[in-house]
Amino acid sequence: MKINIPNRSPLIRFAWLAPLTLILLLAGCATNPVTGERDFVLMSEQQELSLGQQYHKQLMDQQYDVYDDPKLQEYMSRLGQQLARQSHRPDIDYTFTLVDSPQVNAFALPGGYIYITRGIMAYFNSEAEFAGVLGHELGHVTARHSVRQQSAATASSIVGNILLATTDAGAGAGNLFQTVQLAAIRGYGRDHELEADRLGAEYLARTGYDPEEMLGVVRILADQESYERRRAEAEGREPNVYHGLFSTHPDNDARLQEVIRAANKYAADDPRPAGREAYLKRIDGMTYGPGASQGAVVDREFLHLELDAALEAPPEWKIDNQPQRVLFLAPDDEAALQVTLGEADSGTEPRRLLEGRIGQAELERGRRFEAKGLSGYTGVVRGRTQQGLRILRHTVLIKDGRPWYFVATSRDPAEFDRFDERFLDIAGSLSSLTEAQKRAAQPLRIKVVRADANTTYKELARGVNGVEDATARLRLLNGDWPDAEPQQGQLVKTLVR
Repeated sequence: MKINIPNRSPLIRFAWLAPLTLILLLAGCATNPVTGERDFVLMSEQQELSLGQQYHKQLMDQQYDVYDDPKLQEYMSRLGQQLARQSHRPDIDYTFTLVDSPQVNAFALPGGYIYITRGIMAYFNSEAEFAGVLGHELGHVTARHSVRQQSAATASSIVGNILLATTDAGAGAGNLFQTVQLAAIRGYGRDHELEADRLGAEYLARTGYDPEEMLGVVRILADQESYERRRAEAEGREPNVYHGLFSTHPDNDARLQEVIRAANKYAADDPRPAGREAYLKRIDGMTYGPGASQGAVVDREFLHLELDAALEAPPEWKIDNQPQRVLFLAPDDEAALQVTLGEADSGTEPRRLLEGRIGQAELERGRRFEAKGLSGYTGVVRGRTQQGLRILRHTVLIKDGRPWYFVATSRDPAEFDRFDERFLDIAGSLSSLTEAQKRAAQPLRIKVVRADANTTYKELARGVNGVEDATARLRLLNGDWPDAEPQQGQLVKTLVR
């Protein structure tokens, strides 16, 4: 049915939008499982569960791996299920997944899918702290934060689309998966994060823990963020921090203290022990930092055990090891080289591989490129962008039947030739690992030891190879940053290869 709107005046033209908006709001109202009040959502619970299942598969197929420790996975799931039974949506079939990632993060998908990285687990010092973050993420699920945010965006989009349609413009719609992905990085906003804190503290108390243990989590992750942001700025990279309020608001934040302490009314007269020693023994041996499948940066080298590969950076250059690529960065970011790995090939010539990579672009100065017994091809591509001339050095090398692609450029095109030899040096350093490099590339693992009267973090740090600022890192891992020392008799985390 087509509705014709008379184009007489702005007031008449848009007067019909108010009742339409009201109809949309009424059609999308549902009872919030947490508050019992009516929320605007455009998705039934069954749709939420179905999409959660779909997105979980997508996430695990395309972005993350499960951490290979069945006992630790089972421990996390058992603890998570205890908390879930005390939540406002105990009938959902919850799935708890320990993710093999060094990132400091935890997040949830709609419908009961909750993810904790081993990177954030390394910083907890008790079972109660671990349970606090699980409870926080449960709060996002029980309060339907992702569904509520996506519904609000979609409603705005619906009304916006109608408005834009009357002015002959196009528009797009919201997407739940995009909402969740963004929330995993940035959180859900102050109000929703604070509500998740309140719910996490409540579930913690109902499960028997002291809800104020969550303030300890706040302190730990706030310290981690402070240290990490300082390091990241010095190294010219993005910081690795938790997205939630835990990391962005100090433990003396009045509003945060208020919502956490409100959970004291659910607390047991005789709360469960925080479980420090039990938790530390659980994570003894857990990988810390990049795993064998993710590669490691040791001094000026990128080393990858599973690929049996090494690359070396020029003096003063930095290496940024990212999930899908490795970046080599010149001082002051004047030039950069990106390394990516192609699919195993059946024998296509390097030149054809490179030409297929650059598409219709014209390859200049093309020539065979061999390094350390590996065959390849290299050339230069010039092109115009909105920012002006851009010159790129493209190189491919074949190692163990797989193409390694190198793409490099300079910030100032006039400086390209000054860096070009460095670009070829980096590509030409590709080689198999030596025995010494294999030892250096072994992943770091958490080792739990008992402190004696002479134990200091500086002394423990002497046994940690290839880790810059190891003393500070050990203090962070043990909740003793910036200057505390271990107490005699307590269990302490250190790092070994």
